[in-house]
Amino acid sequence: MTILNNILTVAVREFRVMCTRYSILMVLCGGIFMYGLLYNYMYAPNVVRNAPVAVVDMSRTPLSRNYARMLDATPQAQVLTNNADLPAAKELMKRGEVVGIVYIPKDFDVRVGRGEESIYIMYSTTTAFLYYASMQEASAGAMLAVNDEVRPGQVVFLPQKDVQPIVQTGSINVVGTALYNYTDGYGTYLIPAVLMVVIFQTLVMVISMLSGKERENKFSSFALADSWEHPNKERLSTSIGVARGTVNMFSFSRMAAIVLGKTSVYLFFYALFSLFLLGLLPLVFQLPHLAHPVLIIQLMIPYIIATSFFALACSVFFSDSDAPLLMIAFFSVGLIFLSGVSYPLELMPWYWQWTHYLVPAAPGTLAFVKINSMGAGMAEISQQYIILWIQCGAYFVLACLAYRYNMKKAMKGIVLKAN
Repeated sequence: MTILNNILTVAVREFRVMCTRYSILMVLCGGIFMYGLLYNYMYAPNVVRNAPVAVVDMSRTPLSRNYARMLDATPQAQVLTNNADLPAAKELMKRGEVVGIVYIPKDFDVRVGRGEESIYIMYSTTTAFLYYASMQEASAGAMLAVNDEVRPGQVVFLPQKDVQPIVQTGSINVVGTALYNYTDGYGTYLIPAVLMVVIFQTLVMVISMLSGKERENKFSSFALADSWEHPNKERLSTSIGVARGTVNMFSFSRMAAIVLGKTSVYLFFYALFSLFLLGLLPLVFQLPHLAHPVLIIQLMIPYIIATSFFALACSVFFSDSDAPLLMIAFFSVGLIFLSGVSYPLELMPWYWQWTHYLVPAAPGTLAFVKINSMGAGMAEISQQYIILWIQCGAYFVLACLAYRYNMKKAMKGIVLKAN
């Protein structure tokens, strides 16, 4: 019962601190709500279709008009006008009537007639990240179609001795099928992994900021542990004297109570945040949500616990509350790659594969993408699931040792200052 009371004491204190400290609330609100909404808003179209485009045709030849027709036939773009000059097309882009401009120079037809490589210039707005990719895909696809019509079977820019073997070789037809992302949308591929990384990063930031603040206020950690034995102490000197004579002040059970009390608060908060990020946002922005809610809950429990223990174990490296904001925020891209979602884990060097098993964000993100985007079950993510629970056990021990080190150091400073 004493251990449970100690855990409850720590949990109440940690809950009060998180709800009253403005810097923590800003990280939680900004990192969870704004970050989650902003990422989804930027990739909201997911797949761009019939984006309005202005074609500035300075060539005005049958070939350039054919290219404009091919561009209009692509699913990504729709030619709004092909009679505007460049200043007028730029004005249309400023007013938001078009999202891109394709400029065809005067020598477009002449260069093709001479067997040279023709040139066109593409402009695109950056109001949404996917417009540029859509414009590039549409303009390049139209140009390849025109090239096949005008110069079918020709091999250009190769020595004559190499042309004949290539022409005589039969072509290979390649048919690509998008797995688990039939629309080939960038948001469908990226956002589920990003949401898991957001949970990891913000939780590590919050814990590191809280731990850094405790190390700045050296007395708070010691007073918290000492108050369990002597809640009615009146003077600091009495507290220090008791601490000197207390053998089990920094026992493992004491440290475990602190770690478990803190983690219970983080688990409560991030259960609500996960409901928003992984439950509500996929429905609002039409992201993949194939996993059963019970399966997501089963995954998130060890994921949040492992992340909490990991951050508490790393608290020895943060001596103030500002350093985590400067360091952790820049690791998001690396965590996406480390998870194995954007780059196969099997092709990574051995040291990056080992790092994958050490950071909770990597197996957690990979497991979530499997169940939520690919429709996998618990059997398919059993490896990542077991890794997360192993991390829970290992980082729990390290977190207890780290907190004992921090509190011993804080107590030593108080004793020296009192003497």
